[in-house]
Order: sequence, then structure tokens, then C-alpha cells
Amino acid sequence: MKLHAPARIAAAALIALSMTGCSFAANITTSKQYSASDGVRVELEDATGLNLLIVSTAADEPAALIGSFENPGTDPIEVTVVLGDDATSFEVPAQGVTALGTTDGETEVVGTSTVDPGLIGTITVTTPGSGTTDVDVPVLDGTLAEYAPTLEAIG
Repeated sequence: MKLHAPARIAAAALIALSMTGCSFAANITTSKQYSASDGVRVELEDATGLNLLIVSTAADEPAALIGSFENPGTDPIEVTVVLGDDATSFEVPAQGVTALGTTDGETEVVGTSTVDPGLIGTITVTTPGSGTTDVDVPVLDGTLAEYAPTLEAIG
């Protein structure tokens, strides 16, 4: 049995429509903001923490927070981060980013790790618009080569 041209066109349209229906209703990951690294993202009212994580060798040992804070606003904001028992305050410029780490040009946020690597630690972030927020972040060690220089810097 041979299909006529209108029937073939209708069949092709039906197949195409049914195949696109899956992607039409699907939750598309690339349209959402997420952390594409080892760290976590936190949305605050006046700032966004990006790829935040703690680097340390063990609980009760020196630790550093790495990642960055972004300020989409038109005025600079003061951010305070508590890591262990130590608090560090820094400014995030208007419509700018402040990088956290231990190399030149980065803001150091150091303290003491409260948990061992491989677990989740908590930092406290305070901004003028959001108040105080506890953020759960992963704790990593120097197993991954990119974190070894951070351990050396705080060691």
C-alpha cells in the first residue's frame, strides 16, 4: 500500500510534532543558573555567592573559602563571612565581582574548618539586604590538584 503525498506529509508532521513535544515540556537545565564547579551557589537579595567551597586538610585545621561574590546592584555592598570562629568583611563593587581565594588579587577568607574534607561545612554570610544567612558548602582537601596551592597558602 502506497501513501499519497498528503498522507505522507500528515504522517511526517505528526511524527515531528510528537517528537518535539518531549522537549517542549522538558525541564531544560541550561536555562537555569547553577554551579558548574565543585562549589555551591547562593542567591541573596543583594548579592550572589558563586562556586563557594571550603578547602582544608581536616576538622579543626586551617581552612580557606574560595569562590566569589557578585553584586548586580548600583551601589557597593559590604559582605561579612564567618568561617569557623573567624569573620572576614570585604566590599563587593557595584555591578562587580570579588574573588575569594589565596592568590594575588583575591580576597582571603580564612578560618578553621568545622568538619573533615568530604563533608558539608557551614559558613555564615551577612549582607545589608539579606541579613545573616547560613550556607552549607562542601569541604575539599588537596586531592584535586587545583586545591593544593590553597592548602599550601594557609598551611
